[in-house]
Amino acid sequence: MEYFHAHTAMDEVNIQTEVDRYIAWPGQALAYKHGQMEILSLREQAQKELGAKYDIKSFHDEILGAGPLPLEVLHTRATAWIAAQKAAAGSGAGKP
Repeated sequence: MEYFHAHTAMDEVNIQTEVDRYIAWPGQALAYKHGQMEILSLREQAQKELGAKYDIKSFHDEILGAGPLPLEVLHTRATAWIAAQKAAAGSGAGKP
């Protein structure tokens, strides 16, 4: 709880709720963080590979558009999207 007080703007009730949730359901917190790290990694990959053609709104549409997915499926979809964006940019059909 001290960590939340020091590093967030959450009030006491929300801090207690979060700590209780982490204690009662640690796997959920771990899965959430693992998913966040995967999405950030995919975003970094897309930015690196697409450069100026990277569009964060399109990326978010792709990542969030299919709803919750296993991370392996999300990774496959995201890398296919990156490849499609690269192909479209190479053909002049991509977004500016």
